[in-house]
Amino acid sequence: MRIACMIRYRIDPFQLDAFRRYAEAWGRIIPRCGGDLVGYFLPHEGSNDIAWGLIAFDSLADYEAYRARLKTDAEGRENFAFAREHRFILREERSWTEIVDGAFRMSATMGVPA
Repeated sequence: MRIACMIRYRIDPFQLDAFRRYAEAWGRIIPRCGGDLVGYFLPHEGSNDIAWGLIAFDSLADYEAYRARLKTDAEGRENFAFAREHRFILREERSWTEIVDGAFRMSATMGVPA
């Protein structure tokens, strides 16, 4: 069973650039540690203090292996420290979901998984 971790962040809306830097770093770190990063998303319209991250894994075992690698990744530790130092994340919530393969990463132009 493939799973995804949906992370909902409540962020300081005056520190969007700091959160963007944090998210861009995860764009390098997460794939290196074994996660399938679907993306990070900043507020655009509506609420100005909610951001999202979405990471997929082939299994719970793959997630556990990812977490172990993440703990030893120097850039990952630095990114967590950056967030703590600048305090732009006010709250973080994680929800785990099962991926529906027939509706995951579908190409808009071809109707097939990307």
